[in-house]
Amino acid sequence: MTLRGTDPDTVREALETGESLPGTFGFAGEVDGRLVRDVLGRFPLFVERGADRAADAWAFEPDVLEDPALFPAGSVAAPGEAPSGVWSLPEPTPDEPETALEDLDRALRTAIDRVRERDLEIGVAFSGGVDSALVAELLDAPIYVVGFPDSHDVEAARTAADAMGRELTVVELEPADLERAVPEVARAIGRTNAMDVQIALPLYLVGERVAADGFDALAVGQGADELFGGYEKVVRLDHRVEAETTRGAVREGIYSLPEQLPRDVRAVEAAGLEPVAPLLYDGVVDAALRLPDELLADEAVRKRGFRRVAGEYLPEAVAMRDKKAVQYGSLVARELDRLARQAGYKRRMDDHVTKYVESLLEA
Repeated sequence: MTLRGTDPDTVREALETGESLPGTFGFAGEVDGRLVRDVLGRFPLFVERGADRAADAWAFEPDVLEDPALFPAGSVAAPGEAPSGVWSLPEPTPDEPETALEDLDRALRTAIDRVRERDLEIGVAFSGGVDSALVAELLDAPIYVVGFPDSHDVEAARTAADAMGRELTVVELEPADLERAVPEVARAIGRTNAMDVQIALPLYLVGERVAADGFDALAVGQGADELFGGYEKVVRLDHRVEAETTRGAVREGIYSLPEQLPRDVRAVEAAGLEPVAPLLYDGVVDAALRLPDELLADEAVRKRGFRRVAGEYLPEAVAMRDKKAVQYGSLVARELDRLARQAGYKRRMDDHVTKYVESLLEA
């Protein structure tokens, strides 16, 4: 396979027209001797750092290269040439609120139709939050939650599943699961830093169970927080963002996706599944860019427009529910910290969890 995500003709047309959102779930690979990666970097593409862009110097997996570096999102490179940016996100052109909501609803349903066309057997990674709940409801697919027994995500998923009238499979973790999975996940994602490993572990561990149950793919709610204003920082405009407006901060968040998504994709693939992210369909991205300011986020409600649409499909309590980041909601971060300290990597040490991860790779 030399191209992932779509067909070569779609990429050729996008190169010719400069269309950054040509109706795909993303793409990456080689077309006509050139490397390409879509504007949001939804598929990982790695190149040998410092090498030319010849066919033997790139890969979809980081561990097959000696010194892998991510190929820039939105770029193209011919053999022997440095990558150049050809696609960028369209400038936001906000619509009237009701029009914007109708367009978002239509885009979400189109994304689900495109997923169904692939005829995959899909399980859904379900945290009980609005993002994964909407994906689960629209796909009408089995739902799985992963976490330690007393975790927020397990409890939230149970109450959300009850409200939705859905059967839930709970993947309960114990410390030994993390010890076993950490080196596998770190190698798959090509990263050892604590935060990335903590985020990837729940995806990998829930994916293992979904794969064992005979499914082909894992559907996730990735992208909603970035696209629709789900982070506190986009309202507070604190030191974590450079923008001076909520809309600008949301756009910054969208541009963070090319660095994040390869981690998530590789974690799911390492479990033997195909990742499916309906909320990152081009049409949904375009609809998100056209939400007016009042449908983004404020101190009272984040992801306001997304929640309005989700409320047409979900119980209000689920559509309006906030969620914790997966590494905290599943208690994976807490338990990985505990394992690191038990292994002698104390908190007074600089980045003690990362050092613990690296030690497991060396074992």
